[in-house]
Amino acid sequence: MRDVPSEYGTHWDGFGKRNGMRLTGVATGNLIEAELGSAWGEDPRYFRSPAHGFGPRMKYVVKTTFLAPHRDGEWHPAYARFVGNVGNNFLSNTWRADSEANTGDAVVRCVWGVLGRMTSDAFEEFWPDIKQKVLRRR
Repeated sequence: MRDVPSEYGTHWDGFGKRNGMRLTGVATGNLIEAELGSAWGEDPRYFRSPAHGFGPRMKYVVKTTFLAPHRDGEWHPAYARFVGNVGNNFLSNTWRADSEANTGDAVVRCVWGVLGRMTSDAFEEFWPDIKQKVLRRR
């Protein structure tokens, strides 16, 4: 829709290239996180909050974006997630179009990756309740 990067054009071919590029980046990041997380004892899954109320649950969403449960049952910094996010965004510079294969764009993609993770966790946290209230069967 935005024709970014412009090298790919505005037709279906460009759409396919953009989405293929995104898919390879996300898959690479997930693979890095899964491999390192397994080695380091991090669990990358999202577990819904036991708390009640919007505020405490939203704080939990933010916390779990940056922390992960470990084998010892404690929450620790999600190092594998950080390495996966940063690694995937800088590694993908090798196959991206020249106009967005630079350090500045990779840093911006890292920030979007964190925000995407937070959004995904928020959806997983709140969607079951929203679905239950909105799609209530009578």
